[in-house]
Amino acid sequence: MSIQTSSAAVVSFDSEPLIIVDEHDHVLGHDSKAALHRGSGTLHRAFSIFLFNPQGEVLLQQRSGQKALWPAFWSNTCCSHPRRGETYEIATQRRLEEELGVSADLAFTHRFQYQAQYDEAGAEHELCSVYVGRIDRDPNPNPLEVADWRWISPNALDQWLSERPETLTPWFKLEWEALRSGRHAQILSGVGLEWSADHTDSASLDPSAVVG
Repeated sequence: MSIQTSSAAVVSFDSEPLIIVDEHDHVLGHDSKAALHRGSGTLHRAFSIFLFNPQGEVLLQQRSGQKALWPAFWSNTCCSHPRRGETYEIATQRRLEEELGVSADLAFTHRFQYQAQYDEAGAEHELCSVYVGRIDRDPNPNPLEVADWRWISPNALDQWLSERPETLTPWFKLEWEALRSGRHAQILSGVGLEWSADHTDSASLDPSAVVG
């Protein structure tokens, strides 16, 4: 989709104070975004969001080509970090608005730790909380953050992941595998998704099937 938006605000800064944590999400301290992504990275809080429409399609974004890590890669709907003093609830809603001009009720699915090296200069090393939600309209993206976007069916995304995994961010691939595993079926049913074990998908069109 082409980007059509009047919002081109600068919303990402190297100096953002992020939250250093241990593997149990206990706060150990704070440092700048730039510092925590330098070298092999320092473990810090992060979140990833997957938004679905009433047809059961998931919203993907292509990251801006100006990103320091994984520029122009395709990824999940939204991913970022809570800043110092922010709860997950506040941070997720802030970032949805900043990047995509939307808001949504969200449900937590799981938390996982990973480290992914982009190049010698930088990496992701995150304790990442994953959320799902549902919206019934297209986004209004910030072009400084989002190069492109698209709705895609889960089965088509499975095929993309199988055929062109190098175009997708590493955290997105891990998260999608977890969501498709069946371990979070009850939570996913809250956004109208009924995914069978063999990935034969259906979507509820019941407008009440949203996360409250």
